[in-house]
Amino acid sequence: MTKKTLKYSEAIEEVEKIIDQIESNELDIDELTEKIRRASELLKFCKEKLHFTEEEVQKIIDQMQEDEK
Repeated sequence: MTKKTLKYSEAIEEVEKIIDQIESNELDIDELTEKIRRASELLKFCKEKLHFTEEEVQKIIDQMQEDEK
């Protein structure tokens, strides 16, 4: 079985869904802990993805500036 690669937009969508569930009191206490843990993992993933993307964009910009010289 292959593991699906999580996309940034999917992670954000899942976090938003969890937030909606929490705000609407849809979760019992057992689910709440699990959902908060999952949201934390997703937010960490998103932060890392944004950091990586920022670094890659900066490398491209630096390379473009170097090429102009």
